[in-house]
Amino acid sequence: MTIGQDGFDIWFFKAHFVENNGMAFGQEFNFAYGKLILGVLRIIAITAIFIGIRKLISNKAPTGLLISVGCVFAGAIGNVIDGAFYGMIFSESTYFEVAQFMPPEGGYSSFMHGQVVDMLQFDVSLPEWSPFWAGKQIFPFIFNIADAAISIGIFSILVWHRDYFRKEKTLVLVPEPEADSSEEE
Repeated sequence: MTIGQDGFDIWFFKAHFVENNGMAFGQEFNFAYGKLILGVLRIIAITAIFIGIRKLISNKAPTGLLISVGCVFAGAIGNVIDGAFYGMIFSESTYFEVAQFMPPEGGYSSFMHGQVVDMLQFDVSLPEWSPFWAGKQIFPFIFNIADAAISIGIFSILVWHRDYFRKEKTLVLVPEPEADSSEEE
C-alpha cells in the first residue's frame, strides 16, 4: 500500500495506511534526538513491564491480570521492533509508490529512527443532524495491532483488575506473651 491508501472496508472498520513518526495519536519528540530518546524510553518501559510480570507471577496474580499485562508487554515490544527496524529494511513510503522491502541501497533510516506502521481505523461519524460536531469522526485515530493490544490490556486492568492493586496489606499484630506472675521475688 502507498501512504494514505485505503484497503479493506468492513462496515465501520477499515484499513488506511499511514506511518507514525512518534508515539500514540501521532505525538512525537520533535528535536534532534527525539526518536532515539523515545526508543530508549520504550525499552525502559518494556524492562519495567517484564519485571512487573515476574513479580505478578511470583505473587500468584490472577490469570486475567497476567494476560492483560502481557497484552501491554507484547504491544510495546511490537512498536519497538517496528520503530527500530522498519526504516532499516524498507525504502521510504510515498503517496505514489509502495515501499520496497530490502532495497539494494538500504532503508530510509538508521536503527531506532524508523516509523511505526499504522493502518487500522474505526470509521464512525456522528450523524449530519447531530447538534454538535455534525459529520465528525468519533475516533479519528489510526492505529496498529500493537496499539490495540496496549489499549485493550490497559482498559482491562483499569476495569477488571484495579482491585488487585488496591489490596491493603493487613498487618497482623501478635500480642507479646504476658510475664508469669509466679516468678515474683
